[in-house]
Amino acid sequence: MQQILAIETSCDETAAAVIEKNGRNVRILSSVVASQIDLHKKFGGVYPEIASRAHSEKIIPVVEEALNKIKPDVIAVTTGPGLIGSLLIGVNFAKTLAYTTKKPIIGINHWLGHIYSNWAKKPFPKFPALILIVSGGHTGLVLMKSHKDIVPLGETLDDAAGEAFDKVAKLLGLGYPGGPMISKAAIGGDNLKFAFPRSMLDRKDHNFSFSGLKTAVLYATKKIGKMSLKTKKDIAASFQQAVCDILVGKTIQAAYEFRPKSICLCGGVSANKELREQMGKEVGRLPWKTSFHVPPMELTTDNAAMIGIAAAYHLDQKTTFDNINANANLKL
Repeated sequence: MQQILAIETSCDETAAAVIEKNGRNVRILSSVVASQIDLHKKFGGVYPEIASRAHSEKIIPVVEEALNKIKPDVIAVTTGPGLIGSLLIGVNFAKTLAYTTKKPIIGINHWLGHIYSNWAKKPFPKFPALILIVSGGHTGLVLMKSHKDIVPLGETLDDAAGEAFDKVAKLLGLGYPGGPMISKAAIGGDNLKFAFPRSMLDRKDHNFSFSGLKTAVLYATKKIGKMSLKTKKDIAASFQQAVCDILVGKTIQAAYEFRPKSICLCGGVSANKELREQMGKEVGRLPWKTSFHVPPMELTTDNAAMIGIAAAYHLDQKTTFDNINANANLKL
């Protein structure tokens, strides 16, 4: 049995968790997240300098609360991708802890953490698994043939889907974070009122693009000028539907190419009710048996439990503190 302390500070959540690996069984013993939403609301997005400062203030009490006197056997930490200032707080803290306690350490890719949020509860996905990662900083498709064979298929060429949600919410004056605000505003809106573009759906690759969609919403709001509540609802619903069509469409296209046994949705935007429901329906229509998986709601946004679960399945990558470094542009 091994207990893993996991630390996550890639963006604006200071998080720590303890994961227990006992044979094939993995369970979450604790998970603590200190959110910075209130700090970034006035900017309509994450302000990097404020984020890193908040991490430095919160990381010790967050780790202490997660540990609750547990003495971990292994330390895991997000090494990238993300905001370099934020990453450095978590990575340097974890390296110092590994050095002073003489414990092994594992660097975990943030994407990999989101992927393994689907292994937080049974039934687990079966291989090959097609995984859509969709959050504020990342949007991409991954084919997972086994725990050791993980192949990135494509990613966003510009904005991530979650970033587009934030920017459109700001255009509509809805507040931050944009995902929940757009989802709430879309209730009762006409999702066919505005014909926003479905970028990249006509291409055979597995990449995404949301800048054109975001720009189309910008032009629509400028053309309308002062908007009524009903117009805002219609724009929110139409935008949300366009995002769902892109994400679901590209995922199903990839499914026909690779014929996975499981399709997984993860990342902050996976909390979106419409996306979950529409993806589930389309997976159910596939002409072969494919299971559909989404993580527990509390593991959709950034957290350290998913980092610890990823580490539990990759304990062979244990190393020493001097081999771990932050990389803002780390690839999967």
